[in-house]
Amino acid sequence: MPAPLSAAFLDRPIAHRGLHGPGVPENSLAAARAAIAAGYGIELDIQPGAAGQPLVFHDYDLPRLTGQNGFIRACDDAALAALRLTGSDESVPRLDAFLDLVAGRVPLLIEIKDQDMRLGPDIGGLHQAVAEALTGYAGPVAVMSFNPHVVTAFHAIAPGIACGLTTCGYDADDWPMIDAERRAHLAAIADFDSSGSSFISHDHNDLGNPAVAALKSRGVPVLCWTIRSREQEKAARRVADNITFEDYPA
Repeated sequence: MPAPLSAAFLDRPIAHRGLHGPGVPENSLAAARAAIAAGYGIELDIQPGAAGQPLVFHDYDLPRLTGQNGFIRACDDAALAALRLTGSDESVPRLDAFLDLVAGRVPLLIEIKDQDMRLGPDIGGLHQAVAEALTGYAGPVAVMSFNPHVVTAFHAIAPGIACGLTTCGYDADDWPMIDAERRAHLAAIADFDSSGSSFISHDHNDLGNPAVAALKSRGVPVLCWTIRSREQEKAARRVADNITFEDYPA
């Protein structure tokens, strides 16, 4: 039986990668502090470091967020200690440090980034490292991924934590590495039940997707990403139960 999504994820907007802005980088501890101060939930992304440790970082490579060359999964402890997020003195946080900072004060929506690169079964052990980090965490938390294999594997080892699918319409231009049959399967959210999911977080541009309507009719919570204006928020809330937002005060 899937663990239900806590009501805490539905009663306040969720800051996309924390409440970031000038001088406060995305997915940083500073962005977490700002979201906590404003009372928002926090969405955060997880990539693995060189030892497989879960790091709060969105991209696979380093240039956009650090100005350095290379890949986040090649960074050992020494390299991580030397990295600074662009425009700040913030380092790349480990998930355990992020959890210690938040300490249950606001909901945490954790996205495990796909390591297969085609949303297939070669997922590695990142989901296990995230589950271990969450052992004993007492605050409202949920885990999601675009890769249904990740969600299925996470649910199998941490059935008490709500998990869900990050979803969209899977347009060919945005997902050229995935064949048409697989894209259609994913767009239909066909793995929802088998993965142990209890919610979805769907692209706000595709909320008219019949698969979203079908899940909503079953009472499945529908979150959405990523809202960047009040106009987008108003339209999204006609379908979505809550929003993930950035670049404006929700």
